[in-house]
Amino acid sequence: MAKSDVLVIGSNMVDLITYIDRMPVEGETVAAPNFEMGCGGKGANQAVAAAKLGSKVSFVTMLGNDDFGKMQMQNYKSVGIDTSAIGVGNSNSGVAPIFVDPSSDNRIIIVKGANNELTPSVLDKYENTLKEAKIIVLQQEIPLETNYRAIELANKHDVPVLLNPAPANENLDIDYARRVDYFAPNETELSSLTKLPVENMDQIKLAAQKMVDLGVKNMIVTLGSKGVLWVNESHSELIGAMHVRATDTTGAGDSFIGSFAHYIAAGDAIDEAIRHANEYAGVTVTQKGTQKSYPSAEEFKSLKKKLFSIE
Repeated sequence: MAKSDVLVIGSNMVDLITYIDRMPVEGETVAAPNFEMGCGGKGANQAVAAAKLGSKVSFVTMLGNDDFGKMQMQNYKSVGIDTSAIGVGNSNSGVAPIFVDPSSDNRIIIVKGANNELTPSVLDKYENTLKEAKIIVLQQEIPLETNYRAIELANKHDVPVLLNPAPANENLDIDYARRVDYFAPNETELSSLTKLPVENMDQIKLAAQKMVDLGVKNMIVTLGSKGVLWVNESHSELIGAMHVRATDTTGAGDSFIGSFAHYIAAGDAIDEAIRHANEYAGVTVTQKGTQKSYPSAEEFKSLKKKLFSIE
């Protein structure tokens, strides 16, 4: 296995996206105008975003033993992801039914399937791969114990870690959050972890500062159209989002995480990486779908110039 710029350890899903006029009430059946199916899952999305931008990406995940799993493997190969650490489990593939309303907001249900088979013992087989990476990216659609093992191995070999604590899990051990270099929740996840309100920017800043006071090195709080709040012991800065007309926000957070990892691996300072990742996420929400809305480096350059007048 070749050395990777970005090593993603995490989930894969098949997205089942229904575009709705409105959600049905209990006992009601409603017609929806459109349906699409695509490859998703937080880990996979983040890996694909980084790969499309040009990073050498390795992905550690467990696919389902079914046609969906085969479809996803082909997808990863098509974008140049190193698939040598991808396993096939005994379960069905993970799936994510997604409902997108006319305002482009989404509601998501996940069925983890084979993702639950990505255990700490699986990671131990790939320690040599982990220690060669420039950055390791984690999320929480796989067992927490697997993330803990990944953090232990990364610390052992001095590899920086980006943890995106999504979906929120109140059982996350803060001792492990202290051991990562970048901790990147959205405001809902931040509130879940801190038990503090996040209804306005002052409250969000207080909640982020609480995590820093507990020992988290860099808080990277994604706030959708409000931008990204970066807080550490010596710095607090709100970096604004790009203003676009959103078509579909599905996977936008993952596009930010994957592109942020790409830019950090490429040597950007944190604030620069956030600004570039904001631009990338801004482009993705102008297009439908999840991974298919993620542009390549060349496409990104062209779209960025068109949308933001940025060279």
